[in-house]
Amino acid sequence: MSHESPAPALKMGLPIPNSKLGMWLFLGTEIMFFTAFIGAYLVLRIGSPGWPTKVEDTHIVVEAGAINTFVLILSSYFVVVAHEAMGAKNFQKAWKFLAFTFGLSCLFLGIKSYEYYGKISHDILPSHIAENDEQAINKVTREMEDVVNAEMARLGMEGKALEDKRTALQAAIGEQKGGKLSQLQALAAFDSEFVELSRHARDNVALSIPSAEFESQRKALTPGDKLQPLTLHGVEEYLKKLRADKQFAGLFSEVHDPHPVPYGNLFASTYFLMTGFHALHVIIGMILFGMVLMQGSKLDAGWSDWIENSGLYWHFVDLVWIFLFPLLYIV
Repeated sequence: MSHESPAPALKMGLPIPNSKLGMWLFLGTEIMFFTAFIGAYLVLRIGSPGWPTKVEDTHIVVEAGAINTFVLILSSYFVVVAHEAMGAKNFQKAWKFLAFTFGLSCLFLGIKSYEYYGKISHDILPSHIAENDEQAINKVTREMEDVVNAEMARLGMEGKALEDKRTALQAAIGEQKGGKLSQLQALAAFDSEFVELSRHARDNVALSIPSAEFESQRKALTPGDKLQPLTLHGVEEYLKKLRADKQFAGLFSEVHDPHPVPYGNLFASTYFLMTGFHALHVIIGMILFGMVLMQGSKLDAGWSDWIENSGLYWHFVDLVWIFLFPLLYIV
């Protein structure tokens, strides 16, 4: 007969539930994930002299970021209250404060959507930003061409090429009478202005010289001389004159003012990358809380670990934003 005592039951080194340990391990990987983003952002910003910081360049709304910081901090407090209420078996109170947290997360995303809308409306998007005068001029001509194509398509003038659409436009002007005629004539005039600007941009010649005179004036130049070059200021004045023309009202809504922003595309890429991934984590947190809220009056002690682990995740989301806010909005 053996007198050996049975082996003791295996116990985890940390006196915490497996679910909580798993959440901490997961958050460790998330920390590395966002550390890589923030570290890359710092390296890019420090190594890019002239990084955009002016509001007219970035359309950063500091007040909106500050409100969102307060919203997340308050939501983290509500999560703590909900967790304490679960420990006290006050499930109704826990559900109520989780609902408050869910509502604040919706408010956070609403404010973030408002910020995104401001940037999208000003075309502050990766690969869309002109970073020098030449790119700004080319962007204006490209956007004017887009307006011409879109308006012709809306009016039913489909063609395989822009020249086909112009032919259809001129034919329609000859046939139309009444109110639509002025609309077609305005589009034709706008198209002519686009053609004139694009020719000046292509040949890099000042707008004070009509495109029809390019060749004659070049022949009159002494060898080695060039026609006066096109400048961004000249394009800005040209657009200002066109916008003052009442017949073009509405056609310039999709044409942005030429405004070069050095490192603008790099700024937009890092901004949307970091805030976008953070917003995705907010949505995941909302899903975690939403599953608890769906229990309604059936919420019981069995959800305690879920709420505690969801709270840990939410505190991490809050902490990441506390780093992103000063880096993107204040510094």
